[in-house]
Amino acid sequence: MAPAPPLAELIGAVEADARSPEPLAHLATASATAAELVETTDALLGHFVDRCRSAGHTWAEISVALGVTKQAAHKRYSAMPRDLSRFTNRARQAMSGSFDAARGLGHAFVGTEHVLLGLFPPGGIAAMLLAESGLTEAGVAERVQAHTPRGDAGPADPPFTPRAAGLYGAALSEALALGHNYIGTEHLVLALFRDPEGLAA
Repeated sequence: MAPAPPLAELIGAVEADARSPEPLAHLATASATAAELVETTDALLGHFVDRCRSAGHTWAEISVALGVTKQAAHKRYSAMPRDLSRFTNRARQAMSGSFDAARGLGHAFVGTEHVLLGLFPPGGIAAMLLAESGLTEAGVAERVQAHTPRGDAGPADPPFTPRAAGLYGAALSEALALGHNYIGTEHLVLALFRDPEGLAA
């Protein structure tokens, strides 16, 4: 395993990046560096938690690997945004549809592949784009089951994987980049497209 950067190296990087040699400038730069390291660490753990969930591992197994309680692991890595005020009705329906897709396949989690399946009901821009690309709900469901076989009845309220949870923040970024003040199904498609490591891609 590659060692973490030594403290002396981090101190040197902070001193080199600081705007001035003043102690407060060093402190501000150190704070920003620490925040970036925390974000990277969270992303690293989230990536592998996502893989474990996609492979069918339970939250109990994941919590043991992380060295935390099951409740702490579930709370930290299955969080979804609670404020859906920017979502169009179609986008909210797609999110509900992702739960239905996961439950219908007997999966114990909601991943990007289930979000993709949730976009298929006709009427939204995403459904039109997917149809124009030659994708069908049945075809995608078949590919999903080839990767993650149909399981027994999963939980009534399956948790989102970290990757799927992050999808909604990514969709907001896509919307804002286009100058839109709402999140529609089209922004969800763009967010899926820009995540090449997600199963939906």
